[in-house]
Amino acid sequence: IDTLFIDAVLVALVVSINKNIKLIPGMFPTLIEFVMDLIHGITLSVAGDRTKQIFPFFMSFFLFIVISNWSGLMPVLTSIGFFEKEGFVPLFRSPSTDLNATIALALVSIVATHSMSIRTLGIKEYLGRFFSFNPFNLFIGLLELISEFTKIISFSFRLFGNIFVGEVMLAQLAAVTAFLLPLPLLFYEIAIGALQAVI
Repeated sequence: IDTLFIDAVLVALVVSINKNIKLIPGMFPTLIEFVMDLIHGITLSVAGDRTKQIFPFFMSFFLFIVISNWSGLMPVLTSIGFFEKEGFVPLFRSPSTDLNATIALALVSIVATHSMSIRTLGIKEYLGRFFSFNPFNLFIGLLELISEFTKIISFSFRLFGNIFVGEVMLAQLAAVTAFLLPLPLLFYEIAIGALQAVI
């Protein structure tokens, strides 16, 4: 349900911006444009002339992850749920706090980046990064190949761990003190959610 909700938010965001295009944009479209320019600049610094190919993928990932991370910080959403023997089970939780979702994102990211690499370099040069007749280069290539698989674990667990721990800390603080003490941590988690989306 939470993933479908975030998809609906993204679609609504796109439709709303497309319907309200003006010569002098308001505050919200200006903010979206600023974020897109920022992400485009990061993509350009890394991808260079391949930015046009990579940017839509990168921006889609960023928007999905940042909205996903922030959705768990909204008490209105997280308070909707039901009680079971174990306690309260929220109907809406951030997809980033579900390891299945973060592993899926990591797998999509790895497959997309490698397929883009094959299209850019060609299959021969791509495989040449990992396999060589030179024993030393072959060893380095195999280590690099192993590191590509370990990225799936690092991407998924880093996103899951950071967002899940933040939400647990907020919930514990909110249970003890209603408003003032969790507030600085809430702002910190908003910043962490955006940072993790960029990473």
